Amino acid sequence: MRRRNLLRSASILLLSPALLCPAPLIQPVPPVAGAGRAQSPATHSREFWRSIVRNKCAVPEGESAFVLARELSGLLGSPDPELRDNLAYVILATWIDEQGKFSQPEMLSLLDEWRANLRSGLGESGTDSVLKRSFSALCLASLAEYDLKSPFLGASRYRALLADALAYIKEERDIRGYDENKGWIHATAHTADLLSYLASNALFTKDDQQAVLAAIAEKLSSVSEVYTQREQSRLAQVVVAIVKRADFDGASFNAWIKRLKEEDRAVWSKTPPALAALAKYQNRTYMLEALLAKMSMENLPPAAAGARDALINVLRTR
Repeated sequence: MRRRNLLRSASILLLSPALLCPAPLIQPVPPVAGAGRAQSPATHSREFWRSIVRNKCAVPEGESAFVLARELSGLLGSPDPELRDNLAYVILATWIDEQGKFSQPEMLSLLDEWRANLRSGLGESGTDSVLKRSFSALCLASLAEYDLKSPFLGASRYRALLADALAYIKEERDIRGYDENKGWIHATAHTADLLSYLASNALFTKDDQQAVLAAIAEKLSSVSEVYTQREQSRLAQVVVAIVKRADFDGASFNAWIKRLKEEDRAVWSKTPPALAALAKYQNRTYMLEALLAKMSMENLPPAAAGARDALINVLRTR
């Protein structure tokens, strides 16, 4: 779901973890001293981080993965796309998801730091503050993915993380996808990745299904520009995670589809339609089209058959 799996970022083209950092068996290391201390200033050079990636993300001899992770975390807000994306994110995601370099206390420390980052500068748009928020959401997605394989969050932390993700997707105002100089920004897509993993968790409830669907509808209705970097597809992936659940709530899904249809009908009540309203219509259309395409490639549970039919009926009227 994240961009390295979707083949859509420079990380894939240049420094893909899947190619450069193959995963050994997960062997969490014991917690290191100072796991709860404040982050220390950066001390390593760009070439040091490049050498780690070239060496299949092996931790250099004499170094601590967690201490390095705290330093890498400080690069998540860098306007330099190589430092932020191709190095910091790639290494962190590999050490979490594929190599299991961190103990539970260390992962929880990173969790707390990245959750706090979601609120750093929140409400701003067009500034560099979004980079820390967006890439913290993407790193939180790595933790949420790891929790599916080896649960460590627990119910209270899971619920707190889900609440933070829902608040963030609602309150983030920066909808830029890609910047020629700063690279990927993609806050909506990264938060969608986080929600996709959270929606696949056993702790995700039927009430959560309604809340997440409502958050997606609200996001699509709150932006006045058409997303251009496949954000709609990433949001659709969240819905797929819900539809695939054994406890899928078809009634909530149908109510959600009905709400989207009603909002779209209102767009055409004026001729010609308002430009901002038309952008919202296009975002919903692209999301629903992506959702149908993704659902057609999945082995869906019987309860989801009605959801697919409802989706097709909506798309036929567009």
